[in-house]
Amino acid sequence: MHLVTCLRILCTTPRRTASLQVQYTCSRCQHFQAETVSETNAGSGSLRKTSRNCGASSLPMLPPVRYVASWKSNGEKVETLQDVARLILDGQCRKIVVMAGAGISTPSGIPDFRSVGSGLYDSLRPLGLPYPEAVFDIQYFAHDPKPFFAVARRLCPGSCRPNYTHYFARLLHDKGLLLRLYTQNIDGLERRAGIPPERLVEAHGTFATATCTACRQHYGWDQLRDDVLQGRVPLCHHCAGVVKPDIVFFGEQLPLNFYRHLIDFPLADLLIILGTSLEVQPFASLSELVRRSVPRLLINQDAVGSLCRDPTRSSDVAELGDVVRGVKRFADLLGWSGEVSQLLSREHHKLENVGEPPSH
Repeated sequence: MHLVTCLRILCTTPRRTASLQVQYTCSRCQHFQAETVSETNAGSGSLRKTSRNCGASSLPMLPPVRYVASWKSNGEKVETLQDVARLILDGQCRKIVVMAGAGISTPSGIPDFRSVGSGLYDSLRPLGLPYPEAVFDIQYFAHDPKPFFAVARRLCPGSCRPNYTHYFARLLHDKGLLLRLYTQNIDGLERRAGIPPERLVEAHGTFATATCTACRQHYGWDQLRDDVLQGRVPLCHHCAGVVKPDIVFFGEQLPLNFYRHLIDFPLADLLIILGTSLEVQPFASLSELVRRSVPRLLINQDAVGSLCRDPTRSSDVAELGDVVRGVKRFADLLGWSGEVSQLLSREHHKLENVGEPPSH
């Protein structure tokens, strides 16, 4: 039986009707596509589709409707942030999966990509690119790698430090509650916060390693740090080819590690989604892989995806607004705020002792 077929069986709760079904197909662990299938009346409207990374379709945007929670644990409904905190404190959530996006890194000084005025794409106009996303297009990189390396120093490890949200995730690991953290970020701040590689899936790659585009010689971050921080194109010591960090460009396949741990989602008893627009596929569709009985907590600037909009998922909880403020409120409800602050202070002190730049 195919891996994805197994996931669908594990994730699906038997129902007479469902407004949305998400089907996943995977071929040779190379392609991952989400197809949305409407089971509602044909007159309900067309589905909005986007195409990013692997060409997968996005989930339809459902109208914002407030549903009464029906998921129960020991007779308790899950409707608020406090309810989610109580589940963790009562020991009912011990396999927590976290999905993180650019919104958790912006407080550290890493620019996001699409914000008007302050986003990375808006700052690329002087580079003369045919379109902003070309800076991360593998075909354009092969034609001219200079624009990418002109901006890479703003995104690479060492330029910023982890913030409160990263250390909250680290504390989940320290308490034995973190099953896995899936991140869209390429800045390496999750690693620097102390989350071990086996608990981390860097869905869009990492600056920690690099590969020569010509002879495929492998390099570590330390070997190209100086070039990247100076905005220079790093060249291979063996063949003088361009050395590209192992981050995923548009037109490239996601790393194998992304597919290796997909079983995490049907095993999870809580999904926490932090600082992401849930627009880039196939990452965005991971939020639909948890069982329908499992609470999904969104801490984000805005409502995204199907969170709190899907009537078949009545245990969704959203804490909207500033991400760090939302995470701090969650930590307060858990009684962990002091532990997170102490962890942040201790780890930042270690970075200062090794001469790291100050935190933003």
